[in-house]
Amino acid sequence: MLKLDNIKEVAFLGPEASFSEMAKDKFCEKYHINPYPRPQKTIRQVIEYVIGNPETIGVLPVENSIEGTVRESLDTLMLCDNPNIKILAEIIMPIKHCLLSRTTEFYSITGVISHPQALAQCQNFIHDELPRNLNIIESTSTAEAARSLANYNLTYAAIGSEKTAEVYNLNILKENINDDKSNQTRFVLIGEYDTEKTGRDKTSIAFSTDNRPGALLEVLNIFYKNNINLTYISSRPSKQKFGEYIFVVNFDGHIRSQKILNTLSEVKEKTTYMKFFGSYEK
Repeated sequence: MLKLDNIKEVAFLGPEASFSEMAKDKFCEKYHINPYPRPQKTIRQVIEYVIGNPETIGVLPVENSIEGTVRESLDTLMLCDNPNIKILAEIIMPIKHCLLSRTTEFYSITGVISHPQALAQCQNFIHDELPRNLNIIESTSTAEAARSLANYNLTYAAIGSEKTAEVYNLNILKENINDDKSNQTRFVLIGEYDTEKTGRDKTSIAFSTDNRPGALLEVLNIFYKNNINLTYISSRPSKQKFGEYIFVVNFDGHIRSQKILNTLSEVKEKTTYMKFFGSYEK
């Protein structure tokens, strides 16, 4: 079990009523902690706040069941120069979007404001039920979109949660407008702490290989040879050279297991870069 008794603060993507804050509440409930909330404007600021403040944890969205990887979270974690900042835990939250506005007139809406992920997750609704000449404005979070409605006329709406409507005193014009009703987002808890084995753990790493035939296969064969189950793999541009990639992998097991330690030692020999994100309970 993860012990977070001395936690003083928790950073998350704000402002109030964001899905990240809802995830933060679930983490705090699960681990019986009550740290002071520190909402941040960007994912990068969440990670930087955790790096710069001892006894602090952070909450990040890392994957959506529809849109896939949250690139900013993984990219910023990869660039984190403090190797002690690790993923400590994860939760999966159902995401149910609503169309929110200060008006009650659905058919008067001419503009929508929201986070790019939320807009992407409601494409069918936007295409089928809102005007073709709709003005779409991107914001840093769904909560920020709701808050910014005060700066627009009554024909603008935001995409957010029921909690967002409650906090910002908005009307819910349409409920559950996601294209996929099983929409979920995986959030992780990060911090400068160690985790213990629970028997149902996963480990996350990132690595890159030489740009030659069979280089990636050699690494994947190490997991196969050691009978380790890969549960997720994706690639990200290295941002160093066009055509070169960094691979993000999740697999069953904990870093405190000798089997996993030996495997990662073999992987390191076959890679040009490797980053350990953390071992944590599924």
